[in-house]
Amino acid sequence: MLAFFICNFAKQNKSMTAKEIELLSPAKNLEIGIAAINHGADAVYIGYKQFGARSAAGNSLSDIEKLVKYAHLFNAKVYVTLNTILYDNELNEVQALINQFYLIGVDAIIIQDMAILEMDLPPIALHASTQAHNKSIEKVKFLEQVGLTRVVLARELSIDNIAQISAESNIELEIFIHGSLCVSYSGQCYLSQALTGRSANRGECAQPCRSTYDLVDEHGNIIVKNKHLISLKDLNQTENIRALIKAGATSLKIEGRLKDIDYVKNITAHYRKIIDSVITTDKGYKKASSGTVALSFSPDPERTFNRGYSTYFSSGKTKGLASLNTPKSVGKKLGKVTLSEEGWFEIESNEAISNNDGLCYFSVNGRLNGVKVNNVHNKRIEINSKVNISPGTTIFRNYDHEFRQILEKTNTAKRTIEGKVRITINHQNITVTLTDEDNVETIIKNQNIFEPAKNTLVAKDSIKKQMSKTSNTPYSISKISIVCVESEIPYIPISLINAWRRDIIELHNKKRVDVYQRYDKKIFPNNIAYPDEEVNYLTNVSNNLAKKFYERHNAKVTQSALELLTDVSGMEVMRTKYCIAHELGMCHRNKLNKSLFLKNKSQQYPIVLDCSSCEMRIIYPYQ
Repeated sequence: MLAFFICNFAKQNKSMTAKEIELLSPAKNLEIGIAAINHGADAVYIGYKQFGARSAAGNSLSDIEKLVKYAHLFNAKVYVTLNTILYDNELNEVQALINQFYLIGVDAIIIQDMAILEMDLPPIALHASTQAHNKSIEKVKFLEQVGLTRVVLARELSIDNIAQISAESNIELEIFIHGSLCVSYSGQCYLSQALTGRSANRGECAQPCRSTYDLVDEHGNIIVKNKHLISLKDLNQTENIRALIKAGATSLKIEGRLKDIDYVKNITAHYRKIIDSVITTDKGYKKASSGTVALSFSPDPERTFNRGYSTYFSSGKTKGLASLNTPKSVGKKLGKVTLSEEGWFEIESNEAISNNDGLCYFSVNGRLNGVKVNNVHNKRIEINSKVNISPGTTIFRNYDHEFRQILEKTNTAKRTIEGKVRITINHQNITVTLTDEDNVETIIKNQNIFEPAKNTLVAKDSIKKQMSKTSNTPYSISKISIVCVESEIPYIPISLINAWRRDIIELHNKKRVDVYQRYDKKIFPNNIAYPDEEVNYLTNVSNNLAKKFYERHNAKVTQSALELLTDVSGMEVMRTKYCIAHELGMCHRNKLNKSLFLKNKSQQYPIVLDCSSCEMRIIYPYQ
């Protein structure tokens, strides 16, 4: 049976008073997924062992199921990434996998390959990965019309672009707000495949964008030498969260399925605070999951991995996007050296520096150097190297020892669901009722076989004290009421009260997971026309089902995916909104009247500057 969509059925009506705003965090594994939820994520995305676009971040079905159950306890969601292109011999396995994901409770599948829409699938929501190259209103509306629930928009879009797409469509929009940036439009980078046979569209990118290159002209003259010319700084949309929400974002996404647990804790907690602030002050929005997060640290994106930050193209074309001198994390700027001798320096800084911190700085020739702090005496920093760092040098901290120690603790966050307990006592029974913030209710009854308490106040206090001991549970009890119906307060042994508390919490955990309502959606056939009449290798058609999909939607497939081609000479292997000429202040329109090439070792790649669309293309040379 084929799978397509025939009715307009997507995100909540835009006129509704309260729109859910989702914070979506990455999960390399089960442990990090749980940490993300504990630190405030409304949803997490995680990869299976295969087909997940991050070959180093695969997980078993068993671990994904455990994460689903934990997430659903808080009404949080779990999305599984199946966002690689697929080959014909993999299609049956992928279809079976999606059925298994549905059975274990996964909320949605993130996909790139349109072959999945040709499969006979259970009614599970499908999200179009950013790998599907979702940058135009025409593409977004098409994906909505064929039945997808959500589109992950291209990172290159401005806030105005997002607002326009939101105004002209009725599908959930997911926006990247933080993390590493691919210099190419996602799904349109083939440089790794061409160079190494490791395809970015198969989750195996060798990251040639992080290498050094010379920029040369047609005569071989070096314009810029040995710089990371296509290595971008990281994305940080802290200042734009409110604007992105107002533009129509449904889900705000943190990149980083390869990042460690400290990074995910810190960045998730950071954006949780910002989003909560917007929800509190701006009418019409609400959280997308349950519970309140209490942190034992102050989140700070500067204190974990970063290559320097930008807001990318949020406000249009801008400079300062590339990290030209290094692809590594530089961390937080501390200040400038004021005095130095061999093995130590003094710095003017408002930041506390600790023993074992890792510091870095750029030398005069632009090279990144690192040192470790041995001792701190006021402004004087003793380091583990005999180097003499020149006064005026800017110092960064790329390893924050104190912050890392804080984040490595297990109690950095506590997420709790508010609950109220009512204890009703009559001659026959003692009934304990737990009602939470979502009005989920659990009741247990016990026979009243107890003698009246000699001191009713002490007995009441004992019951309340024991029932409120929920520190090791997902609940925070805000109120405990005791009601006696033609009965006196009995004396109940503390051990028994504790047992009742444990029983009702265990039952309530199960009930919350059982009553969780997943958004199910079945896709049905249609033949809505694809925006383009012909599609080539840039559409990444790598199997017969994908070919069938495009043909059904009136698009002729003229070329298979680049991964299936034997010769890529002269072909475009990268298309970017980022422009080297613009970044270096030599925009082609105004100042540059020559051909440019990226040179790495003996290989030279022609650069095509398409000023009409303000894009840059990199061509694979003829061999």
